[in-house]
Amino acid sequence: MQAYMKSAMPYHGVPTPLLRPLCKDFFNEHPFSSATEWQDGCLALWRQAKFREERYAAINLTGHRLYRPWQTMSTLPTYEEMIVSGAWWDYVDEIATHRLSGLLKAYPAKMRTKMLQWSRTRDLWKRRSAILCQLPYKQETDLELLYACIEPSLDSKEFFLQKAIGWALRQYAWTNAGEIRTYCATHELSKLSRREALKNIGLS
Repeated sequence: MQAYMKSAMPYHGVPTPLLRPLCKDFFNEHPFSSATEWQDGCLALWRQAKFREERYAAINLTGHRLYRPWQTMSTLPTYEEMIVSGAWWDYVDEIATHRLSGLLKAYPAKMRTKMLQWSRTRDLWKRRSAILCQLPYKQETDLELLYACIEPSLDSKEFFLQKAIGWALRQYAWTNAGEIRTYCATHELSKLSRREALKNIGLS
C-alpha cells in the first residue's frame, strides 16, 4: 500500500472496507460535545498521525453523521489544512468531493468565492480541489463555476491538474455529453485532459 501510494508515511495495512466500520463504531462510542471540540479532535488526529490510516480516520471523522449540523464555513480552514499538508490525491479527492461539495451546496455564494480564489492559488492541491468540488453534482453542476475553476489550470503541465480537469469534464459528460464535446472543441486542453474528458463519449 505504501509503495502504491508513494507515501513517506507508513501504513498499518488496514484496508478501507475494514477501516471505515471500525471508525464508525469508535466515533459513535466517543462523541464530541461541541463543534469546537470536534474540529480540534479532527485536527489533533490528523496532525499527530504516524500512519496513513490515522489520517484516513481523521477524514472519516470530519464526515461522521453525528456532526453534519456542524458542517459550516467554520470547517473550511480544517479542510484547507488537510488539503495543503496532506498534498496527495487520496486525501485531497476525498475532501474535495465529500466535504467541500457539501459546503458548496449549503453556502453557495461564500464557497463560490473561495473556490474561485483556490483555483488561482499556487498550491496545486487547492486548485485540484476547486476543480473537483462539484464532482457529485450531475445536473446541479454550476458550469460557470466549473469552467472558471478549470480555466487558470488549462495550460498547466501538472499531471494532477490535467487529470482533474479531464475527470471533472468526463463526470459532467454523463449529464450533458454535447456540452462537453463543445467545450473540448472550443478550448485548448492538454492531451491528457481531453482524452479523459472524452473517454466515454468521443467527439462524434
